[in-house]
Amino acid sequence: MVSVTEVTAEILRREGGFVDDPDDPGGATKHGVTVHTMRRLGFDLNGDGGVDRADVRLLTKAQAAQILERHYFHKPRIGTLPDALHATVYDMYVNAGSGAVRLLQTLLTRFGEDVTADGVIGPQTAAAARRVADIVGAEALADAYGIERRAYYYRIGDRRAASRKYARRRDGGKGGWILRAEEFISRRYHLSAEAHAERVSQWA
Repeated sequence: MVSVTEVTAEILRREGGFVDDPDDPGGATKHGVTVHTMRRLGFDLNGDGGVDRADVRLLTKAQAAQILERHYFHKPRIGTLPDALHATVYDMYVNAGSGAVRLLQTLLTRFGEDVTADGVIGPQTAAAARRVADIVGAEALADAYGIERRAYYYRIGDRRAASRKYARRRDGGKGGWILRAEEFISRRYHLSAEAHAERVSQWA
């Protein structure tokens, strides 16, 4: 089993350094931590009485790792899910917050589980995930979640033109969002270049 520390290191690698893309609703971000998160947690790193992009620039990898593990893995209780879901749900939680949990809960209902898609991992959601993992296999459940995650990103592109660049490169290939989702999906379920092109063919 991969440790939380190892998964965090991979998230930091994927997220990279400071970015402030005007098309990203998350705003200024560094190592996967947004200015909104830092503001909510009171991370005033330059001591000027407020939290803004200047504080984001000062965030270290060690500080980011602490925030991610505490607030994006332990606090949402991702550790109560089957082990095979830890990395993929944690990674998406960094990217989509409680939407990552709602995606899982909606998936579990498709397997016949009676759970509410409220974005909170409680005993009911954790137990439902374990039951489904026991029936279909933990890796199969992780694949199903990853496929749903990929579809979620495409749907964002359908609705919001400014976000399409994250799902489709300028040359038409798979964008960062899609590649990131597929890191957690067995290779046999990866979309071919042709299937990806067909999926985004209606985008301007």
